[in-house]
Amino acid sequence: MEKIKPEMRIFDSSDELLSNLADYVLQVAESAVKERGSFSLVLSGGDIPIRLGKLSKAPYVRLVEWSKWHVFWAEENVVPKRHPDSYYWQAKQWFISKVPLLPAHVYPVSPGLSAESAANSYEFAIRQQLKSRTVQVSRSTDCPRFDLILLSLGSGGHVASLYPNHPVLEEESQWVACVSKDESCESVTLTLSVINAAANVTIVASGLDTARPFMDTMVGRKPIRSHPAQMVLPRDGNLVWFADASAASLFLRANEPYATSATDS
Repeated sequence: MEKIKPEMRIFDSSDELLSNLADYVLQVAESAVKERGSFSLVLSGGDIPIRLGKLSKAPYVRLVEWSKWHVFWAEENVVPKRHPDSYYWQAKQWFISKVPLLPAHVYPVSPGLSAESAANSYEFAIRQQLKSRTVQVSRSTDCPRFDLILLSLGSGGHVASLYPNHPVLEEESQWVACVSKDESCESVTLTLSVINAAANVTIVASGLDTARPFMDTMVGRKPIRSHPAQMVLPRDGNLVWFADASAASLFLRANEPYATSATDS
């Protein structure tokens, strides 16, 4: 199936981005629940856990059918469960503990395992959710088709734990892989095969430190493996970028006609 062109939404401030992102997540969730009776959401690191805290406040917290939500992770550091660098722990503090999600519907990466074992264990857990039909199967591959994957653009042009020029970018047989960025940091990540099988993928770019990778990703002038965000192209799903004015500053400066139309809208 032909890939759908990404949509770009640029906001004047991070606060405006935050509110619009919350609206978008709610919209996708309502559509999934109406269509299938459940909603599968995949979180990542960066500022995603903090941003989701918006959903714990009025009016969102009263509008969400929390019992229908199922929460997964696109990446996780190989650290203890309550470690400050644990993306599960960050999400629990900012989001999960503040809303009435069912504990059985939260699927963190198992702590206390080696990176390889954690990746294998998490892939098995996801496969079990396909069997129970909590998560759909992609129409074009055998990969899981999550309803919404939320990613954050890193200052190095990466998303999830998909780092520039890393061999994991070519991984096609595994759904979850272990990644060693350096000797002191190991993590597990969903592979591009899974990310690109999702029904909806959203990438958030915020702050001046993402201005260069955002522009490079949008114009596509750099080698694709050096900017893994360029490789996120859902096969039969939607890709929406949410960027604040700081992240989009270089792009808008180089694309004045787009900047004018974005401001006018």
